[in-house]
Parts: sequence; structure tokens; C-alpha cells
Amino acid sequence: MIPDCIPFSAIPHTTRLFSDFLSYSSDVRKFYPNPPDPARVAARAAVVPRGTKIHTQVANALEKQNRAWGASEKTLENIRRLRQGAHAVVTGQQVGLFGGPVLALFKAASVLALAKQVESAGVDCVPVFWMATEDHDLAEVNQSLLLSADFQLAPFSVETEGKTDSPVANVRFAQGTNEVVAKAAHILGETLAAEYLWDSYRVGETFAGAYARLYTRLFAEHGLVLLDPSDAELHRIATPLLVEAIERAPELDEALLARNREITHAGYHEQVKITAESTPLFALVDGARAVIHRANGQFSIRKERLTPDELKRRIEEHPEKFNANVLLRPVLQDYWLPTLAYIGGPAEIAYFAQVGVLYEKLLGRVTTVLPRMSATLLEPKIEKLLDKYELNLQDLFHGETQLRDELAVRSLPQELKLDFERGRLAVDEAMQRISDSLHKLDSTLVEAARNAANKMRYQVGRLEKRASQAELRREEILARHAEMIENALYPKKTLQEREIAGLYFFAKYGVALIDRLIETAQNPCPEHKIVRLG
Repeated sequence: MIPDCIPFSAIPHTTRLFSDFLSYSSDVRKFYPNPPDPARVAARAAVVPRGTKIHTQVANALEKQNRAWGASEKTLENIRRLRQGAHAVVTGQQVGLFGGPVLALFKAASVLALAKQVESAGVDCVPVFWMATEDHDLAEVNQSLLLSADFQLAPFSVETEGKTDSPVANVRFAQGTNEVVAKAAHILGETLAAEYLWDSYRVGETFAGAYARLYTRLFAEHGLVLLDPSDAELHRIATPLLVEAIERAPELDEALLARNREITHAGYHEQVKITAESTPLFALVDGARAVIHRANGQFSIRKERLTPDELKRRIEEHPEKFNANVLLRPVLQDYWLPTLAYIGGPAEIAYFAQVGVLYEKLLGRVTTVLPRMSATLLEPKIEKLLDKYELNLQDLFHGETQLRDELAVRSLPQELKLDFERGRLAVDEAMQRISDSLHKLDSTLVEAARNAANKMRYQVGRLEKRASQAELRREEILARHAEMIENALYPKKTLQEREIAGLYFFAKYGVALIDRLIETAQNPCPEHKIVRLG
């Protein structure tokens, strides 16, 4: 009953842009000049510069960062290789509480799998994980969802200290955090995951620091290199790019507006709206992020007006006070790194349809983007319930009420289910005979017979549903089973990968889980995978 792969066409909210990207249809090739084919990534090494002065400076900054987080020797060796001229493949994610949803583990597994594939083609390559520490959406990162032993949802968030709209790199955990960690650790049990949680999350730590220490431990054996873009030294290295982005702001804005028109004309959606006043940078004002607007040859940061030269001088003096927006961020990433490919989710891939024009103007090349692994992790207990009720993942996409009704229908006594089926067949056979006779008598009555048959089928179906609801009331266990299935696989009417914390699965299945995910990510099938655990 349960397939190993589900096509994205069967997954709710899959956009046409993402579907066409996966098939690399002719309609999207203008927006994605490099096909999303992992086998072709190694060939990009011929056009991506490596071993430059900038790459050496970035490697030095990365070594300092990763050592501070307790990096393994394998990670430090990968940074040395980067310094000596290795290429990189990159992925990234927000620094969500307690490590974020399991899709973050999928991204890390995907970039590790891709690095191995590129190396097998003879190209020296290291995996890099970009932590989105300059994101200012605190509400989005300050949440984590675990599952209890009986598959009940256990949500977590913590009190924080920091200014509104401040990058999460600067937001610290406030008093009470240790108590929240204790509750989460209790759910995780006496496991390595709980130990890592205690080591990483504590009062006074930042979202960035805690996340980095956790992922350093989770992927120590695999040499994953973490990158915190909020680092002041990295900003200093990026100064020429940030200045150029302001110097060429009108040109870049015009190119983005033209690209957005092309995307809309092709029938796709714009992921990021652009206006005639847009610029690709944010400024930090008293620690909070502020939009930089452009009008009449000048720039504005809140109420302050600046000439282009004044703004450029300010960037040169304090580059750490300026951040790339979501469209410039990939370009900044590949200014710092010799990137062969970026692995992203559907929203990031939509960004890249727009970002291509910035790549062309600022770097002279467009980085390949590939889809991350998408999967649902299926635990043995939940798989048994699916088998019992003959369900698959798609049956959950219609809502909790329909799922419970479905379970109830499938749990009715076999004889009663047969009786309902016989009833439907009897109605169909009887009405067909009546319709045939009416056709000979008066053909105008055939439509009335068809309507009568539909009404009778409806009434039989309605009676069956009422019977199944009675069964549901009689057997409360069905309601519990429906809730368990939905919580485990489709919590909050969303794919599991977007909600349930990866740390929950690591607690139950240990370090072998990481190896399993990397192995699964190497499967070339780009569809949504079902990964059976146990």
C-alpha cells in the first residue's frame, strides 16, 4: 500500500514553477540555464574560479568559526582543502530552535551526498552549510515541535533578549530557557540527542551559536563545514560586492523588474516582489534591520537621506552593519565560496528564477541549483497503523475529519461493508433495468431515472458514512489512531519535514539516521520519498 516515492504532483501546494523545474521543461530553461542534474555538477569546475585570495580569507574565517563550535578534525581538514583550492557545494537553512525541522537534516544530507558524487567524478569538493543567521524573522525560528511517546505534538519556544527586527544572530536566550530545554530533553530521553541539546542550548547563548554547536556534533563524522554569514570578518571580505551592489542598484533593479515581468508572462509566480525603489541591501540601525530605499538619485535609511558616495563610504567603514537581501544572498555566498551548486527547497528554487540576472551582472556566471531531498520518515508503529487501515500518505492530505471517516469506513465489520457494496450494486442493476425499459417506453424519462439512481446511491453512501461514524464513536481507539497518524506524518496539515524537529528522529534512531539520510539523498529520484525507519 505504501510506495517508496510519491510524485510532487500529488503533494499539496506544489507550484507549477517547481514542477516544471524538476522536469526541466522548456518553459523554465530561460530562468535556470543549468539543468538540475547532479551528474553535471562536476563539469562546472571548469568555469568556477577557486583558490583565490578571497577564498583563502574566507577559509581562514571559517576555520575560526568552526573551531569555536568544536569542529571535528574531518571538518577542519575540509576547510584546509577549501583553502588549498577545493570547490564547494552549498546548502543552507534558518537556525531554528533545537535544530529546526527535519528538512534541515535532509538539506545537510543532500549536500554531503552531492559532495561525494562530485568527488567521485574527480573534482575536489567540500560540503558547506550556510546558517541563515541574518534572518530577522524571530517568530519563525523560535519554535520546535517534538513528538511524545504516544505521538502527541509537543511544541516548544523560549523567551529571548534582543531588539525587534534584529538578526537572529544577535538574539539571546533569556531566563527560563534551561527549564524549556529540560522539558524537551525529557521527551528525547536518555539519548545522545538530549546530551547534544544540553550542550548547545542555554541561557545567554544565541540562536546561531546553539544551532552551530548542535550541527557540529550531529555531522562531526561527515566533515560538514558550517558558515555564519553574520561574521564581521566575512562582511569585511564582502565589502567590494556590497559597494558594487549600491553603485549598480538602478541597473540591478531594472534587471530584476524585467525578469519578474518575464516570470509572470510565463505564467509563474514571483517569489520576491520588486519595486522601482528597491535595493539589494539592508542596513542595521541600532541593531535592527532597516530597508534601504532608492529615489531621485539618493538613498534613504528610515528618515536619513544619503548620497551614493555617502552610503558607499559608510559601507566601506562599517560593512558589518549591512546585510544582503534574499536575492543578493546567493550571489554573496558565491562571492565568498567557489560554489559548484546550491541545494535548496521549493521556495529557494523560486528565488533562483529571479536571482539569475544578479549572478550574471555581478559574478558573470549563474550557479546551478538543485532540489534538496524531500521525504517523510515512517516509523514502524505508524507504518503498522497505515497497513492496518490500508492507508497511504496521500490519504492524509484531505484533512483530519476525512481521515477519521476513512479509518472508520475501513474498520467496519467486513460483512457490513459487503452488504453496503451489495446494496450499491443492487441499486445500479435495478436502475439500469428500469432505465432500459423506460427508454423503450418514453426516452424522455431516462434522465429522470438517472437522477433517481444518483439520489439512491447518495443515500446508501450517506447511510454508510453514518454507520462508520457510529463505529468511530463506539471505538475511540480509531480516533486516537487517526490523531497519531496525522501527528506523525502530516502535523498541522503540513508535510512532516516542515514541522517535526530532526532532533526527535535522531534521538530515536541515533547516528545511523544520518548515514541513512545521506544514502537516501544519493537516490537520483527527485520525488518525495518515503523512508522506512526501524
